Amino acid sequence: MKYIDEKRIGTLLNAASSAGADKIDGILSKSKSLQRLTLSESAILLAEKNSSQIKKILDAAHYVKDKIYGKRVVIFAPLYISNLCKNNCLYCSFRSDNSKIDRKALTTDEIKEQVAYLLSRGHKRILAVAGEAAPKGKSNIDFYVESIEAIYSVKQSGNSIRRVNINCAPLNIEEFKKLKSAGIGTFQLFQETYHEGTYKKVHPSGPKSDPENRLDAIERAIKAGIDDVGIGVLYGLYDHKFETLAILCHIEALEKKFNFGPHTISVPRIEPAIGSDFSVNVPYKVLDDDFKKIVAVLRLSVPYTGIILSTRETASLRDELFSLGISQISAESKTSPGGYSDSEEKNTQFSTNDKRCLDEVMGSLLEKGFIPSFCAACYRKERTGKKFMSLAKPGLIAHQCSINALVTLKEYLDDFASDNVRREGYKLIDKQKEGLDDKSLKQLSEIFSRIDSGKRDEYI
Repeated sequence: MKYIDEKRIGTLLNAASSAGADKIDGILSKSKSLQRLTLSESAILLAEKNSSQIKKILDAAHYVKDKIYGKRVVIFAPLYISNLCKNNCLYCSFRSDNSKIDRKALTTDEIKEQVAYLLSRGHKRILAVAGEAAPKGKSNIDFYVESIEAIYSVKQSGNSIRRVNINCAPLNIEEFKKLKSAGIGTFQLFQETYHEGTYKKVHPSGPKSDPENRLDAIERAIKAGIDDVGIGVLYGLYDHKFETLAILCHIEALEKKFNFGPHTISVPRIEPAIGSDFSVNVPYKVLDDDFKKIVAVLRLSVPYTGIILSTRETASLRDELFSLGISQISAESKTSPGGYSDSEEKNTQFSTNDKRCLDEVMGSLLEKGFIPSFCAACYRKERTGKKFMSLAKPGLIAHQCSINALVTLKEYLDDFASDNVRREGYKLIDKQKEGLDDKSLKQLSEIFSRIDSGKRDEYI
């Protein structure tokens, strides 16, 4: 598979098993200076089995996450616009051979209804998700653009969706340009597994059976002007240490070619899916302790890359992972087309474990001192790709991020929060104000005054 030297990864992991405590300490010291790790260094952290050393790894990840992202956690909701698919992925309920689900692609009116519901809950960021087949009479790209336009068109009490990211089929460069023109933020495409033998086994038919096309699609998106891309694997398909190093290999290749890597990495684990025995009998099950280490090692290896966590995970584990490197989370998720108006949750892509509503997730974050954020300012100010990294690495983006996060938090508290969440939210805002300089405090106070007067969607 392109970029992925399986023999090299195996050699690195074998060599890593003999590293001593001094080596671990040196790597963690480097991480705390916010430097990227080499593949060899990442392999050593992944291979570590000693519990006291693993605690050091987790503590270092907490330190790095706090230094770069502070207490901010970005929140979004997935919106499944279709479960039509040409692929036969063994782990997915949307696979083409599965007769146990009903197939559906949302109309523009149905999309608007789903968006109106999400807006009424307080959401501002959406990840549009689609199977890799188009509705009858349409091409994939036409359906995607039509859906994105429908999402952005919904206005409700001064609120609207501020950023649509998308997880969809690979496209050609001209199609990616149309996607970019529609106003997307991040284009997500997961390789699922970088192990070639496993890839071919779990993707026996359909366009997705070609692993090189998925790898190349990320490059095509970048060449088309989409400089925010998201990658990931489905943990459980193959050995987690191999997959994590393979992700880092992919990132190295992108950085070498384009001078920047992915904006985000997603870390889903296999969950049961309707009509899939494979998703129940997981071949390489990743235990919670190993999963925590995966998140920590990714945070230390690529400190400025966002890490996304879905509602596949339990509420308690998600709460724990906020400190170890997670910077974006979904909340109140439904994984079927029309799921936000379907109380029975039929036709889901996979099972979710965190069933909390958005307000409950907000309350949990606030209780632990985190700042829930719905900010999309960097996309709108074109602080993406290389430009984002040029601001992030010297720490210049922190000012904007802090202000914008507090602004979106206040909007949520005033418009949607329960009484208890509102009280806790304002306590946190007051505490955060204490750390602002006079210029930032004045800037924030002016924006807050405009919000009190009814203004929405303020950002710097």
